[in-house]
Amino acid sequence: MSNEQLSVASVGTKANVYFDGRCVSHGITLADGTKKSVGVILPASLTFNTGAPEVMETVAGACSVLLPGQNEWQTFGPGQSFDVPGNASFQIRVEGEPYHYICHFG
Repeated sequence: MSNEQLSVASVGTKANVYFDGRCVSHGITLADGTKKSVGVILPASLTFNTGAPEVMETVAGACSVLLPGQNEWQTFGPGQSFDVPGNASFQIRVEGEPYHYICHFG
């Protein structure tokens, strides 16, 4: 599956807007029931809380992330991804251009 197009999906038409508009995403459900979100984070330093485990796939832009239990920030760019455990929080910094992502749940 290309990271620029998702085939055979249902897309939530109402955006999820977080952090005063600095993060905007749309929920997607694939034909097999898999749930994802596709979104963008504008330049900011934010803290996210997870329910289910997540894989954050970078589509465009870059981010620095401080993952749970880590002391060092890691940077991710296009084609890279990082895992976040469920029921956790992580910090993310976006500088310069917006960070475009696909969040894979579960």
